Amino acid sequence: MCGICGFVSKRNITLDELMRMNNTMAHRGPDDAGAEIYVAKNEYLVGLAQRRLSIMDLSDLGHQPMLSPEGRISVVFNGEIYNFRELKSELKFYPFRSNCDTEVIIAAYLKWGMDFPEKLNGMFAIALYDKETENLLLVRDRIGKKPLYYELERGKDGLNIYFASELKPIMTRVSFNKRIDKRVLSRYFCQQYINAPDTVFENVYKLEPGSILSFDISGKVSPRPECHKYWDIKTEYFKMQESPVTVYAEAKEQLKELLVKSVRARLMSDVPLGVFLSGGYDSTLIAAIAQSLCEGKLKTFTIGFNDNEYNEAGYAKEIAEYLGTEHTEEYISEEDMLSLVKSIPRYYDEPFADSSQISTMLVSKLAKKDVTVVLSGDGGDEFFCGYNVYDYVRKAQLLDGAGGLIYKLLNKNYDPVRNFSYKYDTHNADYYESYNPLLDRLPDKVRAIILNRNEETKTQFTSMNYIGLARSIVAGEKESCLFPFESSYGAHNWQIRRMLLDMDTYLPGDILCKVDRASMKYSLEARCPLLDKEVMEYSFRLKHKFKYSGGVKKRILKDIAYDYLPKQLLARPKTGFSVPLDTYLRGPLKQQLLDMCSGTFLTNQGLFDKEFVKNTVSEYLKKGDGESGTGRRYSRLIWSYFIFQQWYEEYFGN
Repeated sequence: MCGICGFVSKRNITLDELMRMNNTMAHRGPDDAGAEIYVAKNEYLVGLAQRRLSIMDLSDLGHQPMLSPEGRISVVFNGEIYNFRELKSELKFYPFRSNCDTEVIIAAYLKWGMDFPEKLNGMFAIALYDKETENLLLVRDRIGKKPLYYELERGKDGLNIYFASELKPIMTRVSFNKRIDKRVLSRYFCQQYINAPDTVFENVYKLEPGSILSFDISGKVSPRPECHKYWDIKTEYFKMQESPVTVYAEAKEQLKELLVKSVRARLMSDVPLGVFLSGGYDSTLIAAIAQSLCEGKLKTFTIGFNDNEYNEAGYAKEIAEYLGTEHTEEYISEEDMLSLVKSIPRYYDEPFADSSQISTMLVSKLAKKDVTVVLSGDGGDEFFCGYNVYDYVRKAQLLDGAGGLIYKLLNKNYDPVRNFSYKYDTHNADYYESYNPLLDRLPDKVRAIILNRNEETKTQFTSMNYIGLARSIVAGEKESCLFPFESSYGAHNWQIRRMLLDMDTYLPGDILCKVDRASMKYSLEARCPLLDKEVMEYSFRLKHKFKYSGGVKKRILKDIAYDYLPKQLLARPKTGFSVPLDTYLRGPLKQQLLDMCSGTFLTNQGLFDKEFVKNTVSEYLKKGDGESGTGRRYSRLIWSYFIFQQWYEEYFGN
């Protein structure tokens, strides 16, 4: 595990400058650092750098950039290749020197060329420079577990590219132009993260999961980056559906075998290892399998809260006692959580407002005291139908016909052709407008069903009122708050469609980003057995009723968990890792929030509607913690605004 960065550029970038870029990620790799600059064709320089967190083969043989024996290939790599030992048996032509997975990447490229990522099972962000072909490859793992940013800079004499595991190395460059991409702001306020390929900056992008970017500098013309997918959610889903598993007992047994195999591979480590244990089904199942494979006691970690509304520590402790793990729990105070708020923009170096990042940082801090690697249960909800929203989606599909009929009756201006003109690159509204005042008197959930007429956003049940707020707070140009491409999934069942959408967006953009930044803040590697290539692809072969049946979510995962633990230890409502935002924003963070609403500051910033911001914050602060209505509805918006302005202050100053 580590951080990588580098460039292909005609600018005269020195080794010291490259090391400064690299050292902004020292937290991702405190054990070693390396950087090299190579002279390429057409007056280009190629720089590669890495910060290393040593996990496998702790010797100097794992130092990066790593070169092939003849010096043709140079690679820097962030992640783990879990099948690297199996691949070694196919790559006997290569004179391996180390016992680390980085060498396997070089050998795999030499044997399979551009197809080599298809052979890798793991989490990875890779930069590989081939001196013979004068080509730089950037590769990201299938589901986006590891991050990879890149900037395209168009100069007078050609195109330059800069890349990194985080935005900080790119921002550190002297010539970097910090122009905020205003188009993505309304979507940020709606989703609380910025989805790939976009970032908060113009001309800076996230490499999408399952993608390869090729930057060829061998020709005489300015190089143009070519990007293609080697693994795609919807493509794999429909390919796997061609060979469905239709017998439940067979599905359960095979999935269990794959999970055991996945966990076993992720127990491979030359440093201490443990498991995040929240007490929910996913983390419990991973901990149970891991303990069954360990010779001694597995280390498990949980944080608790004094507020019972948010606390799951008691459940986790009961499960740990049943499994016989070496369990560590720590109860977190309000001061503990607030102390981390200031550090959010330093480690989440673009605006990211999922407040559970605070809890994830705290449990990572706790685990790091004893281990360097942890396993987590991320991915279970998206691949096995676990979120509560999937219940709502099912009900909405059943009521959609009635909602459409009511819409037609209430709106004489209904025009299905006009209203279906929604495209990704337009600025159309995220939902149908209604011209009938009767709709304003209906409950929000009922209105959502009636106004849900856009075929491209059918399963995205964000409050219509909230979408209006997310768009209103941003000044000037803005894009859709929702993801207007649902029809591309081709799934009639709305639950399946929403699950595929979440795998493409929410899982890599929010969940995996949250865990990566929180764990790496403390130089802790997080591994996700449920996101193994074989597990993900096998889940696509399962009949949907194996995942959702009679209102039971994650049916098959739950049944596998019951093979390890009694049902009564697990059968309870889902809680999550939330924090009491209203208490913070109306209490210890109140003055800081008010300072962010200064008219002069907002005018100079030029990003937000200053009157809307001032009025909205004022209305929000008038409400008490226990009150419903406007104040409660604004809390998500206000927190997202607070996080954005805190990020802005970190990287732009006052």
